[in-house]
Amino acid sequence: MKLSDIKLILSKLENVEFQLEDGTFVPEHFHVTEVGMITKNFIDCGGVIRTEKVVNFQLWNANDFEHRLKPQKLLGIIKLSEEKLNIQDFEIEVEYQSETIGKYDLEFNGKTFLLKNKTTACLAQDACGIPPEKQKTNLVGLPVAQSGCTPNSGCC
Repeated sequence: MKLSDIKLILSKLENVEFQLEDGTFVPEHFHVTEVGMITKNFIDCGGVIRTEKVVNFQLWNANDFEHRLKPQKLLGIIKLSEEKLNIQDFEIEVEYQSETIGKYDLEFNGKTFLLKNKTTACLAQDACGIPPEKQKTNLVGLPVAQSGCTPNSGCC
């Protein structure tokens, strides 16, 4: 989800809810402690220089159980970050504390923002010697080689 998408969605919501893929909800008293843009410059294992940019939201829970972040307040934080940090319309990555800081992609199901698990991948599989995925074959469809060996013939 891009920043422009969340702004459009927030303008139509009464409450902001986040849910993890396992169905667990982020407690309703969460805070958005950061909105920023992260630029990652790196070289992949194939030697290709790459740049990735994402808009980052950090969610945090405190012990102020009466706190509720309303959509208009989050829109104000986003607007301020766009003005002061020149944040552009990139994909959103959400940081949320579990056993460690987790990074999630963001989707919306019509009511709730979904924190989708991110995974790692090799960006240069051909350069690192990772074989292409083998095509699965149904053995029933293979032709049977005819030889002098038959079941119970004693040749095997």
